[in-house]
Amino acid sequence: MKIYAIPHCNTVKKARDWLEARGLTYEFHDYKKQGVPEAALKAAMQQLGWEALVNRAGPTWRKLPEEVKASVTDADSALQALAAHSSAIKRPLLERDGQYTVGFSADAWNKLF
Repeated sequence: MKIYAIPHCNTVKKARDWLEARGLTYEFHDYKKQGVPEAALKAAMQQLGWEALVNRAGPTWRKLPEEVKASVTDADSALQALAAHSSAIKRPLLERDGQYTVGFSADAWNKLF
């Protein structure tokens, strides 16, 4: 199991705390230190749709130039934008047994696990 995210996000902290409280082990991939893995992002987009990965509600997205935001119209353009602006990826992105989930809610993760 692997979590892709940035470490200082409150939602990511909640997700990590939730996993640790249940004794579940995971690998953490820090976008800021390790970059955005294109293969994982593509796989998640294929399973969830590219729209699910774009965090349009977050401050990073809101601060992007309008032309960058307007250019995100499909999976390829979303991949380029998210690779360049990793904080605009909805968090956390969880990969478990080849299946991806994005975001965190205790209720949803209780059903998932």
